[in-house]
Amino acid sequence: MSDLLDELNAALSGVVDSARRSLVQIHNGRHGAGAGIVCHPEGLIVTNAHVVDHPGLRVVLADERVLPARLLAHDAQRDLAVLTVDTADLPAIELGDSRRLQPGQWVFALGHPWGVTGAATGGVVIGVGAEWPEMPRSGREWVVVSLHLRPGHSGGSLVDAQGRLVGINTLMTGPDVGVAVPVHVVKAFLRQTLKVNA
Repeated sequence: MSDLLDELNAALSGVVDSARRSLVQIHNGRHGAGAGIVCHPEGLIVTNAHVVDHPGLRVVLADERVLPARLLAHDAQRDLAVLTVDTADLPAIELGDSRRLQPGQWVFALGHPWGVTGAATGGVVIGVGAEWPEMPRSGREWVVVSLHLRPGHSGGSLVDAQGRLVGINTLMTGPDVGVAVPVHVVKAFLRQTLKVNA
């Protein structure tokens, strides 16, 4: 049994380590740091709109390079934004399929809570869809998860057990319930605003 647990722990640790490579810090010049994810190796970074609502954006890459960032698209209703930095060959995260998530599946949220760089927290999927009792009626879709998000997780990656992006961490709705923008909503945002095939 201990060998099986060791293998599971090693596999999950590898998932988190791989997902960290595409995780960045975003500094907006006023309110500290949020998170973002490299979604294309040519310098495209996706995050929450509320993370980038001030000028003077800078991005800290996983290799600790600090680069100025330019806002390309911003959608307050979906709470999504995409930035660009002037570099290439970045480690982009693999995009998953949030529509196939099932309650009880393991997921990990990555971000920089309270300034702790690249922190990960794990939990399970509660469900995917719109009109959750904890959320205001808006018609927006969410991935609802049983894990603890904190300030600094916003804009970071929610990944499945294979390390694929399934959502963008957005907010807490209770002590141990967080919500993320589903990755299929992110894909639609990128297609509509940048004509990127995500």
